[in-house]
Amino acid sequence: MNPNLSTMKRKKIIIVAILSASVALSSCKKLLTVPETDLIAGETALSTVTFAEQAVIGIYAAMNVEMNILLNSTFADEVAKSEFYNAVTTHEWQYGPADVGLRDNFTGIAIHYRIVNRANVLLAALPSSDSTKVGDEAKRIRLKGEALFLRAYAHFEAFRYYCNNYDPTGLGMPYMEVSSLDPTPRIKMDVFFQKLNADLVAAKALVPNNFNDLDRVNRAMVSGLQARVALYMKDWVAAETYATEYINAVPLATMAEFPGIWTDANSAEQAFRLKRTATIGGRIGSLFRGTSSSATGGGIGLVTWKPSEKLWSSYDQVNDIRFAAYLKNEPILAGAGRPSRLIQKYAGTGYATPNENVAWGKVFRTGEAYLIRAEARAEQNKYTGANSAESDVNALRAARIIGYVPVVFTSKQDAIDNIMLERFKELAFEGHRFFDLKRRSLPVTRLAADAPSAAGTTLPAGNFRFVLPIPLPEITTNPAMVQNPGYN
Repeated sequence: MNPNLSTMKRKKIIIVAILSASVALSSCKKLLTVPETDLIAGETALSTVTFAEQAVIGIYAAMNVEMNILLNSTFADEVAKSEFYNAVTTHEWQYGPADVGLRDNFTGIAIHYRIVNRANVLLAALPSSDSTKVGDEAKRIRLKGEALFLRAYAHFEAFRYYCNNYDPTGLGMPYMEVSSLDPTPRIKMDVFFQKLNADLVAAKALVPNNFNDLDRVNRAMVSGLQARVALYMKDWVAAETYATEYINAVPLATMAEFPGIWTDANSAEQAFRLKRTATIGGRIGSLFRGTSSSATGGGIGLVTWKPSEKLWSSYDQVNDIRFAAYLKNEPILAGAGRPSRLIQKYAGTGYATPNENVAWGKVFRTGEAYLIRAEARAEQNKYTGANSAESDVNALRAARIIGYVPVVFTSKQDAIDNIMLERFKELAFEGHRFFDLKRRSLPVTRLAADAPSAAGTTLPAGNFRFVLPIPLPEITTNPAMVQNPGYN
């Protein structure tokens, strides 16, 4: 499989990995464009543990939460069109193999298999990298753990884009364990997840068990990803176990702390994050609203996507602290006769300031861990009482809603319904909603006020478009690749 098919044109990825890592460390600029070459520079480029560490930083630099955030928001029911609309192919589910990437840039193969390839190049070179400094041997162990984690993370993201719900005999994606340009076929999901989980188990034993550097993977973050993977596999016992590990390591934010998560005033609920600045990684908030030229109504950036009425009305707008942290009714816009409802979650600093729309990427939070554990417990019929889905949902809501009165779940289905509603509210604009509806075999259902057209009201449960098409360039270049049903 060619991991960088549409952008790299069969370049030797090791060169890109090292150069991008160097850039990330020295000037933190975007990845360099490297001319095509047949040079394999690995022996030199990764000759020391210090250079190998730079390569790991280059792998982190390729990580991306923005595409997941926008895809899940616009493909599902979190947003509605606002002042500008050109996303018919995605928002109204009209995409195909030739246009998901070209028109709206939701191409998950290139971005995720680039990470995989860089990790594989590093893992191959790391055993022979020379130790030149005190502590290099311990660092070599950590670097291996980070590379294994990042390889597993990227493979899992590719699965969420291009595979149906977990079925051991169902078609997964290629699981690349060595750097190769050879055509590579998709494999069965049971084998795919055996390899993925093995990488996570190995990584967990190698990465630090502390929070000294939240910009790099630690053991709690591995538990977080293991919990998410187990959720998708419907391995409820494992999902409960790993979510509990994360919760024990990283407690829920207090009500006082919670708003600061979204202004990056604190790192509550996070074991790992992706730093973003105005020049590095981009402005997450600009996925929904452009940057502003001034602080006047006419100067506030163009609003592309507004919160859906369905999401807006789901909160207790007085007592639920998530409402003000995530959403905003902007009087300046209302006074200018413009749509006034905004997504506040990634707004950054004030209008027309250097860090407007700048916010760090939250890869995994304790709020998600509580909801994973609640769902896993409900699926095991532990829906009420102590250590149940009920107790988890009540704990989360009590941390978010002033004066919250605990509820009692009357059945497994009651618990699941509440959990899905809570995921809708807690994890809004974090890259989960569309995937959640798919894995629970639920439809996308928009209110009439949120639908751009009659065709954009409902995507029925189980529709083939819940699984994205393999991009045409990958089909063309990799003859071993199999297209997803419905797109031929």
